Amino acid sequence: MERIRIENHTFSGLWIIGWLFTVGYLHLGVQQLIMAIIIWPYYLGAALG
Repeated sequence: MERIRIENHTFSGLWIIGWLFTVGYLHLGVQQLIMAIIIWPYYLGAALG
């Protein structure tokens, strides 16, 4: 009998939605968008950690 494995990817989905909301809300340009990719996860991790 095979085991069924259920994975929950809610946190990663919320992270992507939050990042896209932030980028869209602030109307970031290309250079700022690249910086947001690097800096935003750091501050999010620091706040949650």
